[in-house]
Amino acid sequence: MTISVAIAGATGYAGSEILRLLLSHSAYLGGELRIGALTAYSTAGKKVAELMPHLPQLADRAIVGTTAENLRGHDIVFLGLPHGHSAAIAQYVGPQTTVIDCAADFRLRNKTDWDAFYGGEYAGHWPYGIPEIPGNREVLRHANRVAVPGCFPTAVTLAGLPAVAHELIKPSLSVIAITGVSGAGKKASVAQLGAETMGNLKAYKPGGTHRHTPEIVQNLQPFAQEKIDVSFTPVLAPLPRGILATITAGMKEGVSKREVETAFGEFYAQEPFCHVLPAGQQPETQNVVGTNMVHLQAHVDERARRLVVTAALDNLCKGTAGAAVQCMNLILGWDETLGLPQAAVAP
Repeated sequence: MTISVAIAGATGYAGSEILRLLLSHSAYLGGELRIGALTAYSTAGKKVAELMPHLPQLADRAIVGTTAENLRGHDIVFLGLPHGHSAAIAQYVGPQTTVIDCAADFRLRNKTDWDAFYGGEYAGHWPYGIPEIPGNREVLRHANRVAVPGCFPTAVTLAGLPAVAHELIKPSLSVIAITGVSGAGKKASVAQLGAETMGNLKAYKPGGTHRHTPEIVQNLQPFAQEKIDVSFTPVLAPLPRGILATITAGMKEGVSKREVETAFGEFYAQEPFCHVLPAGQQPETQNVVGTNMVHLQAHVDERARRLVVTAALDNLCKGTAGAAVQCMNLILGWDETLGLPQAAVAP
């Protein structure tokens, strides 16, 4: 049986990254996976060669409109569209098609959070696409609707989970996350121009006002014994890709450095995409670019009695498209790692 896949929003950063990963997927190379409709709105009618020259295998393919007719009949539909479009698309294709959504439309369980941070009609909640969260993997294997997580919540959740689950820290977390400009998407914006970003660092939506804040809390709270508070501030850096997130939190009484090292090492020992670095080595974005990896480090500040956890990932790969393909692999019963790079390019 050949699995057919369509990508809505194929010419955006998320959509084109999904295509990049699928083109090296063993199922595609072996003929078990077929790339079907590539859809978009403003770029419909143009060729892949013009819009995405980094994908030469598809150079002659034409982008078609994002319509019900073009998306129906596929086994998997990936959605790389702006927020607010996913519910209607899911209705187009029907329940027989698996829909994997890279937007925020179905990430939040709580309507109150949606109203406060997004607004507009609340569409509900789908199974959440971080397989590394305990309990999620089995749910995803049986899902036909998946909400791919936000890139910041992926980094912060995976950095914070071992500390929260093992009760190593007090329940008040401060998060600073540096991100590359591709996280804002491909739409033209003055704030994303080279003249505005090169040689510059800028914090934005500080102190818990960013839309990803309730998603982070939603992920960590089930593993905490107390109410979790998260103060999250992102920082825009002149990078095409990458996130470096730093969590700091007060340590609970009696917690030792050895306990921290053991907790993080054991929590991710069986996770192929979570790499806890040796003591003294810090995550770097250059070591995860183009991969589905998260590099992690937990450092104990003995004098301040605080835990400092750092995480690096590629916001377009593990932070978006890689997570989408990882979920597809689970749903189809394939090896979870297929098509997903673990080794980065160096130097």
